[in-house]
Amino acid sequence: MATLTTHVLDQHGGLPAAGLHIDLFAHEATTPCAHAVTDTSGGLAAPLLEAGEGGHYTLRFHVRDYFLARGVDSPFLDRVPVTITLTHGQCAHVGLLITPWAYSVYRGS
Repeated sequence: MATLTTHVLDQHGGLPAAGLHIDLFAHEATTPCAHAVTDTSGGLAAPLLEAGEGGHYTLRFHVRDYFLARGVDSPFLDRVPVTITLTHGQCAHVGLLITPWAYSVYRGS
């Protein structure tokens, strides 16, 4: 069973990215298998994927909507896709650092 969590930090504002919407898609799916909104810590109250199968997944972070809601004019990024591969039984954590113009992704613990 695979487990997936995430955490998003707003480097432009220097704080956790609270209120950012995230969709999770299974391999080549066109509709999300999960949806979540980050909490005040920039994380999630529950894993995006819990007791799931291994395979390819894409997290889609709604970065533009997040920055527009905070008064940032014309953010360059819209939705940031991060595609990962999980093996059966793997627990993974995806960290995302965002600004209106750039992002960085890392595998956390």
